[in-house]
Amino acid sequence: MADILPSIRSPADVRRLSIDEVERLAVEMRRALTEVAASRTAHFASNLGVVELCLALHRVFDFSRDRLIWDTGHQIYPHKLITGRYPQFGTIRTRGGLMGYPNPEESPYDLFMTGHAGCSVSTALGLASGDGLLGEDDRRSVAVIGDGALPSGIVFEALNNAGFLKKRLLVILNDNRMSICPRVGALAEYLDIIRTNPWYRGIKQQAGEIIKGVPMVGEQVERMLSGVKDSIKTSLHGGALFEAMGVRYFGPVEGHSLLSLIRYLELVRDEQGPILLHVLTEKGHGFKPAEDDPVFFHTPAPFECDDEDGVVTIKKSSAKAYTDIASAAIAAAMRQNPRVTVLTAAMCQGNKLEKVRTEFPDRFFDVGICESHAVAFAAGQAKAGCRPIVDIYSTFLQRSYDQIFQEVCLQNLPVAFMLDRAGLTGPDGPTHHGAFDLGYLRLFPNMVVMAPGDEHDLTAMLDWAITHDGPTAIRYPKAAVERQGGERPPIELGRAEVLAEGADGLVIACGTLLSEAARAVAALREEGLELTLVNARFVKPLDATLLLERIEASAWTLTVEENALPTGFGSALLELVADAGLAAGPITRLGLPDRFVEHGERGELLAELGLDAAGIAAACRRLAGRAAPPAATISHAAADR
Repeated sequence: MADILPSIRSPADVRRLSIDEVERLAVEMRRALTEVAASRTAHFASNLGVVELCLALHRVFDFSRDRLIWDTGHQIYPHKLITGRYPQFGTIRTRGGLMGYPNPEESPYDLFMTGHAGCSVSTALGLASGDGLLGEDDRRSVAVIGDGALPSGIVFEALNNAGFLKKRLLVILNDNRMSICPRVGALAEYLDIIRTNPWYRGIKQQAGEIIKGVPMVGEQVERMLSGVKDSIKTSLHGGALFEAMGVRYFGPVEGHSLLSLIRYLELVRDEQGPILLHVLTEKGHGFKPAEDDPVFFHTPAPFECDDEDGVVTIKKSSAKAYTDIASAAIAAAMRQNPRVTVLTAAMCQGNKLEKVRTEFPDRFFDVGICESHAVAFAAGQAKAGCRPIVDIYSTFLQRSYDQIFQEVCLQNLPVAFMLDRAGLTGPDGPTHHGAFDLGYLRLFPNMVVMAPGDEHDLTAMLDWAITHDGPTAIRYPKAAVERQGGERPPIELGRAEVLAEGADGLVIACGTLLSEAARAVAALREEGLELTLVNARFVKPLDATLLLERIEASAWTLTVEENALPTGFGSALLELVADAGLAAGPITRLGLPDRFVEHGERGELLAELGLDAAGIAAACRRLAGRAAPPAATISHAAADR
């Protein structure tokens, strides 16, 4: 029997299939997902869990005209498979291939590039509002949001507005009891109550009969009994929270039954006003290892499996990452100081804090996907006398920008920010590249911004930050650690270090591209070009004395950073030179360009942007007026880690 998936060129093809054929298609889609996840790191368990939901949505709606927003976008793979991208699916998350998130440039079925959680309800409501204003009321807007993203503050802002505007909006709550790790918080407990409520197990039908059987006699009695009907309904299912906001609640619905999903979607498709359809799914559904361990299989390392879908080999890398060093340093700080706490926003696994959570359950706080709350919460802890560490990805921390300003920096509170995934995050692409943190953090008074050059710096900087009476930030990439040799000076506020001396030029490295700069300087020394290499360590405050002295003595200066050039380290250095009125030689900045960088392996991206050792060496030769020797090659091995 021929496979169906290769014949699916658009969702219209799915609508022409019989239900039995759609069931077969679901099996084929899971096989395609498994083949990709086995070959490279990719989002896996979450995509397995929405196959039937995706198919049902495209059966009932026509999203060539209707609107569909997936939140978060990493569960977009099944949608890509049936919207004309199956032939390219094997390229997903590779350089020049499909993005692992929605991408409007790939398909008209992708409306927003969504890599962060929580915004789907707002954008879908905005689409419904805009369509109405433009006379296109026949268009339907659908937002698919996970239960892990549901507690995000912006979701409730959107639901509150939706209940007031009364626009036709369907919110699909994809409830798999997970974000990356098991969900946390009071709202998670509320959803668990709905899952186990007898209404879902059978009283649901009885409730309908009870409500229908209430007689309606007279206007006053009718109003009274209407209230009784609502009370009965509310007592028999858990949708009261949403109903109170003016959002009609339906469900829960079995999320792996195509017939049930299609029936409910058809039921609510043409209803007026905002509706929330509660769909129960299983993360990793259809692949037993992922069902058994959905946390690991959220984004697993490449693996091999036998004919029975049992995992045989997990192809893990033995290289230690900066995230490992950061989590170990956090644990050490918590052992040494009982006032140290750690906060994360649903990223316990991503930040490798599982051991910290186990060892210090009373001082570990996972607040869910609520970054703004995490930072304000940390400010309160700091005001009470604690030493909170906020461990959040660089791009995720952007969501708490106002709290960093108001609650932390304005109050000058000792909150230490650990910014994981700073710089290029590789296959996750532009939604996750931590390209802007140096710019958005160094603007604030009282904030100290550090960029460790290697493993030694990262550990020492956190030790220092815990003792500093004010806000601090430490940024580090998703990459393997390296360590510079020799005796290293201690971390002191605003002090850089000189790692190599040379009279021909000056290279100032900011952050973990120090290793690439060191390889470039070493290779150029063999070519007869003697350069000074400085590890900046601090972005704010800069080591004004050392840097100005070295710049003044050098024929030229090259800065290197894994951050957007506007407002980054190089910009800070130019400001320093201008304010000092220094008559300096040429200053050239290497960094991330003023555009969104696409996805690809980190080493590939560094090489393309001239930020690997070879690119840094080439920039130095240009500044020194030297031609590259015919055999000039520098290993890229470290850049690929």
